[in-house]
Amino acid sequence: MASDQQAPHGVVCWSELGVHDVARAQKFYAETLGWRFEPMHMPDMTYWIIWSGEARVGGMFEMKEAVFENVPEHWLTYIAVDDVDARLARAVAAGAKICKDAFDIPGVGRMAVLAEPGGAIVAWMTPRPAG
Repeated sequence: MASDQQAPHGVVCWSELGVHDVARAQKFYAETLGWRFEPMHMPDMTYWIIWSGEARVGGMFEMKEAVFENVPEHWLTYIAVDDVDARLARAVAAGAKICKDAFDIPGVGRMAVLAEPGGAIVAWMTPRPAG
């Protein structure tokens, strides 16, 4: 999330870049946009918080696992929703396909990744309450 405020339902709240070469991507965005990157060490990976000046503008992770072998580098948009589980059920009923079922990210919120009926991939997240 870009701030400590909880994003309202239906608002884009985060952007995430999946890459195969973190150093190359960081060099490109630092040189072209002036971004800087702060590591957030997790048990199985390093997640990079992207900063533009004093604003957190997104995150980046390296797609190392075999499941990502043929996945092109991409941006993933996160949309805040009031109840990710209930909204995911509604999305499936409306023709969406689940790419990654709802799961919790400690300290961040609950999220899921889906493909809407036209095939566009999007993440929906119920951010944890601010505080």
